[in-house]
Amino acid sequence: MTQPLLFTPLSIRGLALKNRVVVAPMHQYSAIKGFATDWHVMNAGRYAAGGAGLVMVESTKIERRGCGTIGDLGLWDDAFIPQLARVADLIHYCGAAAGIQLGHSGRKARCQRPWEGGRPMGKDSVAPEDWAAWELVAPSALASDGAAVPRELTVAEIHAMVEAWGKAAARANTAGYDMVEIHGAHGYLMHQFLSPVANQRTDDYGGSEAKRMRFACEVVECVRANLPKEKPLFLRLSAEDDAGWGPAQSVALAKLVKPLGVDVIDCSSGGILGKAPAGALKPAYGYQVPYADRIRREAGVMTMAVGLIVYADQAEKILQQGQADLVALAREMLYNPNWAMDAAQKLGFDREFALVPPPSQYWLSRRAATLPEVVPSTFATSQPNRSTD
Repeated sequence: MTQPLLFTPLSIRGLALKNRVVVAPMHQYSAIKGFATDWHVMNAGRYAAGGAGLVMVESTKIERRGCGTIGDLGLWDDAFIPQLARVADLIHYCGAAAGIQLGHSGRKARCQRPWEGGRPMGKDSVAPEDWAAWELVAPSALASDGAAVPRELTVAEIHAMVEAWGKAAARANTAGYDMVEIHGAHGYLMHQFLSPVANQRTDDYGGSEAKRMRFACEVVECVRANLPKEKPLFLRLSAEDDAGWGPAQSVALAKLVKPLGVDVIDCSSGGILGKAPAGALKPAYGYQVPYADRIRREAGVMTMAVGLIVYADQAEKILQQGQADLVALAREMLYNPNWAMDAAQKLGFDREFALVPPPSQYWLSRRAATLPEVVPSTFATSQPNRSTD
């Protein structure tokens, strides 16, 4: 069989990915005072050991005020570097590239973890000194879906925020990450600047579409300047938020940031309103893929598709049809951390299990060679008949 495009290597700047399977950033809300824990090491390691080409660590906050909840990872200080380096080291050991997403929650900060209700937190939820450091800030003094009204950032604070993003990128580089993604989606701070609903400023950072894009462009420039030229830079966008920011605006921004150093646009949706976009209420498989397709074609930039990508042939078709350059999975990876290995087998590729580290490769390839009639559990729902003659 011809090698599936899903398992064809891809080079982006100086980063050579062994395949096009990406583990999307997924909030774990399991940090302790911003520090990565053994949970993060285990969680990233299982995906890397499962054969993915790129494993991206969840949105890691560039300043204290940017934490969405008490469990967010932080990278606003050098003290966070060693623990995050442990995560990157294990990803590399398992044969994958290590990426990290950098973000700021803006007006969506200071909330409970989703499994604790996700509601805005009260003063009695944390120590007084933590509460004082956890101020809600945003482009404009406009609240997000039942939360407290944030304070509007001054121009000087916006400039400092841009620099904070750049410093966090430099720390990510020191920690050994191979690429960085800027989180500009899902109703968080950068998306708030882009949105005509959340941003009603009248200065150089609000009003016209071009001015609302200024913050994103400045962050891109600063992050790019703080990364080695050989390391790729991704930008995640909510390509459609049903609140005034849509595919046309995303294409326009992609055209602006590509020459500033963005290599890949990660195409998601939603987040500004307190409800999912119309297409995400009961989403079809690959419901966000058309955004990746359009931005790729119209902006002339590489894209990553994400959103209910579940099956191997589905992911392969996205790439074969030229709708994206990479496919990212999130919840399906939670369900099956070995998705990449499993997908390769289902597409008739990698019979020697070379995608996974030697301790797994040896035993799986040996079973496949000596017991070819054994059907893996992900291929069947019940035990097939097996002759012992």
